[in-house]
Amino acid sequence: MLGLVIQLLVSWLLLWLFQKKGLGVLGFYPTRWRMLGFGLFFLVTAICSTSDFVMRMLFAQQSWYLNPRLSAGLIFSGLWWNIKSVLFEEFIFRGALMYILIKRIGPVKAILISSISFGIYHWFSHELFGNPFLMLVEFITTGLMGVVYAYAYAKTFSLYYPIAIHLGWNLVRSVVFSETVIGDQLLVQVKPVPQVTVGYFIFFCVVYLPMLSAMLINFFMIRRMRQAEA
Repeated sequence: MLGLVIQLLVSWLLLWLFQKKGLGVLGFYPTRWRMLGFGLFFLVTAICSTSDFVMRMLFAQQSWYLNPRLSAGLIFSGLWWNIKSVLFEEFIFRGALMYILIKRIGPVKAILISSISFGIYHWFSHELFGNPFLMLVEFITTGLMGVVYAYAYAKTFSLYYPIAIHLGWNLVRSVVFSETVIGDQLLVQVKPVPQVTVGYFIFFCVVYLPMLSAMLINFFMIRRMRQAEA
């Protein structure tokens, strides 16, 4: 929590020094449309993320069971971990620095810088150095998701939208299906995982379609929104 407070203080200082603006340009004020937008983008992205696991059940014969050690405290800790990590990343990559870049060099270049930085950052957070193939895949996937997050902020000048998309994707994977470093949460995968041979098209759908659908659906939803001013 202290880290988030420090991030906000640094964000305020940067905005004031470079643009003579306050934290209001990050769109924190909870208007009716922002809250509705948050819910819509969160739900759409969560459905896309869930489709990954549904296809694994259908085509790869994978299955999950309810965590026998499930408790309210466990779920709360998982939710809080995700909220903190998403806010941390959004404040860095779609926060004050991006606003300054938009005003100094324009939205297109700002989105590119933000998404490239976001992709490179995940080499460190996921400890991928030493494996060029995984580094490339991670850079492309997280970088493209970063484009959607950055576009959402550049179009709305509110962090509600990139946070909603980011949380919708992450919460399903980590809290619902227990697929991150925080360990077992709501559902736990049955081990050993079945070894199933599928065609290239099914493999592509299972591995890439959920993320592609999340990117494209959110991108076109954002595109249809009115450009906000800040």
